[in-house]
Amino acid sequence: MFFLIFTVVTGILYTGVVTGLAQVLFPYQANGSIIEVDGKKYGCELLGQQYTDDGHMWGRIMNIDVSTYKDKDGKTLMYAVPSNISPASEEYEELVAERVEKLRAANPDMDDTAIPVDLVTCSGSGLDPDISPAAAEYQVARIAKARGISEQQVRDIVEKCTTGRWLGLLGEERVNVLKVNLMLDGILQ
Repeated sequence: MFFLIFTVVTGILYTGVVTGLAQVLFPYQANGSIIEVDGKKYGCELLGQQYTDDGHMWGRIMNIDVSTYKDKDGKTLMYAVPSNISPASEEYEELVAERVEKLRAANPDMDDTAIPVDLVTCSGSGLDPDISPAAAEYQVARIAKARGISEQQVRDIVEKCTTGRWLGLLGEERVNVLKVNLMLDGILQ
């Protein structure tokens, strides 16, 4: 009997109350923080989106696997995983060196400017939606040149998509890559 009561209280009542409060107090977050413009959904602002062309901001490295799982219709499912490679290993050192080489080739105007670490490393989840302001600034010249706009226009967009520390104290400043790219494409204002 105790098991049944405990199951009802924690499994049904508690879950219902928390879900209801979330829908009332934080409806945008409770429903996935989906960026929607004119009825079209462009993605979740809390999950990284992969961009690789020169005209868009690049986010953190994502370990995406599309070789393992398929849905019931046989379509490939994509998911991300952490690399689990030790930062002290030679394999990790080689991966970072490859990423640095790719970034240097894509951003030749940056010469020998230090590459922000978040552009060459993965986050724990492999789906981090944000990068540091330094990582965004590193890409400004490439994006401006590819789009034929001024670097200041790109910086203005980055500034609009930058979130500061919580209460001015906790966390770090961060730039949401999806929002920057949607603004660059003229989808978001």
